[in-house]
Amino acid sequence: MKKKESEWNQCLTPEQYCILRKKGTERAFTGKYWDNKKKGEYVCAACGHRLFLSDDKFDSGTGWPSFTKPAESDGVKTQLDLSIIMPRKEVLCPKCGGHLGHVFSDGPKPTGKRFCINSAALKFKEKKKK
Repeated sequence: MKKKESEWNQCLTPEQYCILRKKGTERAFTGKYWDNKKKGEYVCAACGHRLFLSDDKFDSGTGWPSFTKPAESDGVKTQLDLSIIMPRKEVLCPKCGGHLGHVFSDGPKPTGKRFCINSAALKFKEKKKK
């Protein structure tokens, strides 16, 4: 999905643009979904691509929504991030390339992964009750 930066700037809030397009981050414990306990799925705020399921969300104590794995095996893209002293793995939306957050190897079993994602990079779709 290719858009000009001016188009992204028009369709995203300033916070979403800063995070998704400029690789920013929100302050811990300030995002909309860090403490969300509802059932459903999380999609990319920029393009709607399905990213994570609430069943894989856990409280990491970090103040950001954290997940043990993506919704699908190819649901996110990762790449090396050398923007600070410590190398990290950046998590990106595979559809639009938006920056979502980072993945670390200090999560719970069975994956041992902690996908630490910015709330502003997500939209939540609540599961309809039957």
